[in-house]
Amino acid sequence: MGTETGAAVAAILARCVGNDLNLDAAREALAALFPAGIPRLAAVTGWPLTATRSPLLHNYWCDTLGIEGLYCAIPLPPEAFERGIRTMQSLGFRGSNVTIPHKEAAFALVDRRTRAADRAGAVNTLIFEEDGTITGDCTDGTGYLASLSEAGIAMPRKALVLGAGGASRAICAALLDSGCSLLLANRTTARAAELVEALGGGTVVPWERWPESLPEVSLLVNTTALGMGGQGDYDWSAALGGAAPDLAVSDIVYMPLETPLLAAARARGLATVDGLGMLIHQARPGFAAWFGRMPGEDPAGVTEEGSMAALRARVVATLG
Repeated sequence: MGTETGAAVAAILARCVGNDLNLDAAREALAALFPAGIPRLAAVTGWPLTATRSPLLHNYWCDTLGIEGLYCAIPLPPEAFERGIRTMQSLGFRGSNVTIPHKEAAFALVDRRTRAADRAGAVNTLIFEEDGTITGDCTDGTGYLASLSEAGIAMPRKALVLGAGGASRAICAALLDSGCSLLLANRTTARAAELVEALGGGTVVPWERWPESLPEVSLLVNTTALGMGGQGDYDWSAALGGAAPDLAVSDIVYMPLETPLLAAARARGLATVDGLGMLIHQARPGFAAWFGRMPGEDPAGVTEEGSMAALRARVVATLG
């Protein structure tokens, strides 16, 4: 099952959400699309949904693990989000990933939330339970920590996080809950202070002075868009001037794979971690919930063809 089949499923759901099809007609359309039986279905939704690589990840795992499953990209504008999620449930989907701008709406929609979701204040993974309820999880923080481990970066004793948005909160919570001391810098200081208060830990550092904190930390995490295309220039090389030689530098962006921050860090000989590992690892718990296998922990998923390294190479090949 490939991209065209996923697009056909998304079109059926879109017609149902738009009242062009009722649920019975949508079920008949799905049955016609899969005459041998409807596979396990899951999705990712956001608005717009033009750059997602999530279908590539999940459908790759379905293929390499021999699972009859299909993962679709289903764009939903904010006003159609709840109706779209309820329609997925009614059509037999197992769940959905949620991305910008729906994570807070998903947080409010679910019947129950994991501790990670409560700590993050957002939901990126919806699990449709057999009793008709929805469980909300946030896997961004654990996915980030797993990406550090995969890159050979030890859990830091102290980290400096740049940015105080949604992804920052999930990462900060995961670091704090793992025993890491935390410094937080944001261009709007009040927002950083609100995040520290919400999480019950961390220290706010003034934005213009965050480079002065580098000698005391072993990990720098950039969760902002600063330095990316269209976001203005920033002299990362100068900012890293006081970094200790054992500083690890990470950026949660994966498009581009090497951001200006990572390029500056690499030029100084510092260890770097790009955002692709977080993307891959945050996807694994949802896949396990919907398709019944945890990628990367099953012997069938660690062959040369099905390894995480092979998956990473496939994603990188699509980034241009």
